[in-house]
Amino acid sequence: MKLAVTFAVVLLAVTVAVVTSCTPADRDALLAFKSGLTEPYLGIFNTWTGTDCCTNWYGVSCDPTDNRVNDIVLRGESEDKIFTQTGRSGYMTGSLSPSLCSLDRLTTLIVADWKAISGEIPPCITTLPHLRILDLVGNQITGAIPSDIGNLQKLTVLNIADNKLTGSIPPSIVNLNRLMHLDLSNNQISGELPSDLGKLSMMSRCLLNQNQLTGSIPASIAGIYRLADLDLSMNKISGSIPEQIGSMPVLSTLNLDSNQLTGELPVNLLSNSGLNIVNLSRNGLDGNLPDVFTPRTYFSVLDLSFNKLKGAIPKTLSSAKYIGHLDMSNNHLCGVIPAGFPFDHLEASSFTNNDCLCGSPLMRVC
Repeated sequence: MKLAVTFAVVLLAVTVAVVTSCTPADRDALLAFKSGLTEPYLGIFNTWTGTDCCTNWYGVSCDPTDNRVNDIVLRGESEDKIFTQTGRSGYMTGSLSPSLCSLDRLTTLIVADWKAISGEIPPCITTLPHLRILDLVGNQITGAIPSDIGNLQKLTVLNIADNKLTGSIPPSIVNLNRLMHLDLSNNQISGELPSDLGKLSMMSRCLLNQNQLTGSIPASIAGIYRLADLDLSMNKISGSIPEQIGSMPVLSTLNLDSNQLTGELPVNLLSNSGLNIVNLSRNGLDGNLPDVFTPRTYFSVLDLSFNKLKGAIPKTLSSAKYIGHLDMSNNHLCGVIPAGFPFDHLEASSFTNNDCLCGSPLMRVC
């Protein structure tokens, strides 16, 4: 009897030891991922030793119920003591190994701001059924966004900004119906925006600036109720600004500067009291400025410079609750600059290079 009890205790101990250790398959996948990268200064991979990748492997965490790898969080810009002790940010070369795709319980993959990781995003990434966060910002990743990116049905964050990605935005991206944060900025992505981008109904931030996108702004974007931040600046987008964008209830930041937009300003765009930052500069917008400003108008930034706007500056603009930065320079505006707030705290540079504006702060007398 005593022997049986002893055997049972030993068996239990072995079982616990097995359960509290990561699976050999997950460990092998992580080591293959590690072998594709070189991190010469901080030594973060020096912790990736031993059989249990769930314990003290830097940046790796596991599900405590089954010890499968859930998260890989490796940030090259961090307040972690491994960075503060050396007084430097991260630097890593190499590429992302397809072995990551074997980690089929992965929910978070962050390999961000390492400056020199190159190669392509492994297409098999789109087979990870539980992935919620994919953040590869701040590297030198090339190639196209995987065409099947829309298969990641649980994805809430897709941040692959500040890389060297090319190709177009895959049509399947609109199938990411849980996506809340999309950042593809500062790449070399070309082609048109998907016409049905509005299907991303959960999205609150859409940052596609500093690419080579062409075509027009899809009107369907206005159907994204939760969208608060839309940045399409520094592309080659043409056509007019969809009138529907001015009616978006949550939108607070709209950056469309440095494109090839034409047509008149939608009236409801400048009367939307929720908009706080609007930059439409460096386009080909024409027509008169809508006279729609009210005591509810509140702009931290309103930049309409370098367009083809004409007519007078609306007097109702002086009734605005607040306007921080206002730039109407390099247009075809005429007439007297209204007196009082916000014009009394603006510099002449806000109004220069127009056809016939006069009054303070310009030196031209009316």
